[in-house]
This record gives sequence, C-alpha cells and structure tokens, in this order.
Amino acid sequence: MKRLLAVGALLVSAVALGGCSTSIADLPGVGVPADAPARPKEAGGYLPVHDMPPDREEAPMKPAEQAKIEAELKAARDRQAAAAQNAGK
Repeated sequence: MKRLLAVGALLVSAVALGGCSTSIADLPGVGVPADAPARPKEAGGYLPVHDMPPDREEAPMKPAEQAKIEAELKAARDRQAAAAQNAGK
C-alpha cells in the first residue's frame, strides 16, 4: 500500500513539476479537445514570450487625449486620498 502511494505521489509531483499543459496533452489517452487549434510540432514554432510588436507609424493616443486621461487619473487619486483621510478621522 505504501509503495502504491509513493508511486502515486511521484506521478502527481511529476505532473505538477512539468508545469506545462502541453506536455500533459501529449500523453497517450489524454489528447486535446476536438475544437482545439493545431499546435506546432517544434517548440520554435511558438512566438517568443518577450517579443515586442513592431513600432507604430502614428502615436497610439493623441497627446491631448493622453493629457486628459492623466489629469482624470490624478483627480481620481486625489479624491481617493481625501476620502481615505476623511475616513480615518
């Protein structure tokens, strides 16, 4: 019984330390759902995690719009700080 428990713990820890669901999906009998997109067979087929998108030709936000949002965020921060001070009194 102890041996069976040890083997079970070993399997559970191997799956937990594997840390990647793709390795679990590749196990025989487990597979992937029928509606899942096809995965590349080579790991190099995946996009890099820290890959940056290409630079934009135009700014994602106009400077006036950015200034307006920054002012709104600062005002909200100040209101929140004032409310916290009033609640503490």
